[in-house]
Amino acid sequence: MKKTSFLIFSYLIVCSITSFVYAQVERPKLVVGLMVDQMRWDYLYRFADRYGDDGFKRLLKQGFSCENTLINYVPTFTAIGHSSVYTGSVPSIHGIAGNDWIEQSSGQSMYCTQDDFVTGLGATGNVGKQSPRNLLASTVTDELRLASNFRSKVVGISIKDRGGILPAGHLANAAYWFDSKSGNWISSTFYMESLPDWVNHFNTKDLATKYVQQDWNTLYPIDTYVNSIEDDNIYEGTWPGEDKPVFPRKTSKIMKDVGLELIKTMPQGNTFTLDFAKDAIKNEQLGNNPDAQTDFLCVSLSATDYIGHRYSLSSVEIEDTYLRLDQDIAEFLKYLDETVGEGNYTFFLTADHAVSYNPLYYTDQKGSGGYLFSRQIQRTLNSELKEETGVDGLVISLTNYQVHLNNKLIDSLRFDPQAIRNRIIKTLNKEEGIAYVIDLEGNQNMLLPAPLREKIINGYNRKRSGSIQIVVEPQWYAGTPRSPGTTHGVWSPYDSHIPLIFMGWGIPQGKSNRPVEITDIAPTISSLLHIMEPNGNIGKPITEVLNH
Repeated sequence: MKKTSFLIFSYLIVCSITSFVYAQVERPKLVVGLMVDQMRWDYLYRFADRYGDDGFKRLLKQGFSCENTLINYVPTFTAIGHSSVYTGSVPSIHGIAGNDWIEQSSGQSMYCTQDDFVTGLGATGNVGKQSPRNLLASTVTDELRLASNFRSKVVGISIKDRGGILPAGHLANAAYWFDSKSGNWISSTFYMESLPDWVNHFNTKDLATKYVQQDWNTLYPIDTYVNSIEDDNIYEGTWPGEDKPVFPRKTSKIMKDVGLELIKTMPQGNTFTLDFAKDAIKNEQLGNNPDAQTDFLCVSLSATDYIGHRYSLSSVEIEDTYLRLDQDIAEFLKYLDETVGEGNYTFFLTADHAVSYNPLYYTDQKGSGGYLFSRQIQRTLNSELKEETGVDGLVISLTNYQVHLNNKLIDSLRFDPQAIRNRIIKTLNKEEGIAYVIDLEGNQNMLLPAPLREKIINGYNRKRSGSIQIVVEPQWYAGTPRSPGTTHGVWSPYDSHIPLIFMGWGIPQGKSNRPVEITDIAPTISSLLHIMEPNGNIGKPITEVLNH
């Protein structure tokens, strides 16, 4: 009898322990996604000899680096990258076909986060009329909110509206972006009725003005910047009042004409963004959720993109920006260690796209490249079509390396759309610098390499993309000769090879050169959190990151 009672008692204890173990799903207290806008993968190593031990090197030493992470669609622009990282999907499904696009049914231009039905908070005008409404798929942050019955907190932060809004998703507690006219971090009524007190208090500090008034000089003696070309060169842009694009950049003087737009093109813009992110962590108790749920902070650093566009990747400005960013990341990780606790948060760093050398600089070094004159090409196409049809304006835009037709006009006149596309393709095939011209609405086989074909298909959204895709030759861009700075948007590795490092809770140390795609990030985070992947996901979990 005693033996039987003991066995029954033991069995009940085992069952109780087993039940308890299965009931406890381990998750980090906080997930932080850091998007570095326009960061090439090789920036992890290009300036590594000058990085400290606690920024990029800490991520590489303690985390897991996916060294061969590629973007699997075209075009490679900011809004698409932010959307694809967090949805695990591509423009064909999530609907964000560019920073801007043409609505094919109406011919009207649409900005990616434009929402005329909301009101800005903290600013007036269209700058606040923004939301994720144009995003057609859910994000991993949406899925976390659903899985926790909305007890998890999600906050998105970026100087760019699209950088804060699209990662945070539809169900976020808040998304914030910067308005240079008012000098405020702002939001919209899509998220809340009014700005929280802590945001209003942060805005009273006017930190953007303080950073701009400090001017921008190099962190180290300028003659030590050996990874960059001469400071005084023809490939960089200038601000009004500047004679040459050289250090020191007297931003305190330039601000009189330019205003706080300057903070976007200074490395201090990243510092300013992370200052606000720290305040969000503190005041929203991110990582210290009273309901013991995982929170999610999405931060996008936009200054790296603005600086690259103005000065190009071979500039002293870019080298100095990444040396300063290395210090900013170190300080931010230290803050997370102190507030959330080292080992209690999962951190990942990636980019929305990479970037090319300035095409003129590249050709001056005897490389092959050049510029497509988009406006002239559009005029030529319309002129030739007018000769054939008697109607002008059948091509309304060359946007996102796609030809957009005036479909309403073509339909109303009962023109043959296929004949018009064939005429356009014939003309474009004669243009120097164009490798392929693809009829996106026709039934022809796309006779081009399979990886390119897949990227074109992934990037095509029937309602928001053009009728014809232009694929340029390497190092060719839409632009004008002698344009300063640099740009991005094409399929080539310099625009599509991005960094991806995971670190912290649940992440092993290591690296892999196995090819992974930008769409694999969201399902990896979903698997780590034991939640459903986003509803438009086409990516696969990166198993090496999860094998802990």
